[in-house]
Amino acid sequence: MFEIRRAQDRGVADFGWLDSRHTFSFGHYHDPRYMGFGPLRVINEDRVHPGRGFDAHRHQHMEIITYVLDGAPEHRDSTGSGSVIRPGDVQRMSAGSGIVHSEFNASARESAHFLQRWILPGRRDLAPSYEKKHFSEPDKRGQWRPIGSADGWEGSITIHQDVDLYATVLDPGQALSRHLSGKRKIWLQLVRGGPRVDGEALSAGDGVVIQHNGSIALSAMSTAEFLLFDMADSP
Repeated sequence: MFEIRRAQDRGVADFGWLDSRHTFSFGHYHDPRYMGFGPLRVINEDRVHPGRGFDAHRHQHMEIITYVLDGAPEHRDSTGSGSVIRPGDVQRMSAGSGIVHSEFNASARESAHFLQRWILPGRRDLAPSYEKKHFSEPDKRGQWRPIGSADGWEGSITIHQDVDLYATVLDPGQALSRHLSGKRKIWLQLVRGGPRVDGEALSAGDGVVIQHNGSIALSAMSTAEFLLFDMADSP
């Protein structure tokens, strides 16, 4: 299986202060063809105006992972955790048995641009928890850098599910491949740039469903940044 989810086909929510694009069904956007993929339930690309954000609200039974592209969103939650999250930072909030949190753009002048991914945990009623780590662009350049995993390997954040999350940045002319197992689900998300994957041209915001044996080949015409989810076949 190789299927492209084009950026322009995503759901749209525009609240004036928030421009959000939904890869999967979320909020008022519903598409029965896109309800999630394996344990991956949400990929939202959010742009938040200066000084605005999400008031305190509750979540349960979800791993919520934030990946910042530009700006400085600020997180606060009922465990007492909180920080400003900047480009290169990856934040994991385990909602577990229940957590209340808020997210605001900490800047009064610049917009915040980030991706938020929701993953079903391997078991319910975990204790709510929070983790944040920084992964520099040079550390991601030209390689698959682990940024999230079930056991926190190679310094990645811990995700309470059988998911390995990688990031890579390719410079113009660079190429990268990855061996695949048909027993795993792969979701490849293009964050920036206009590369090719197995010869198919992609645009920023595109996602690719991949599930087959063999390999995939990435090549960059301009600087390109990807996230790759390597997941168990079922939630």
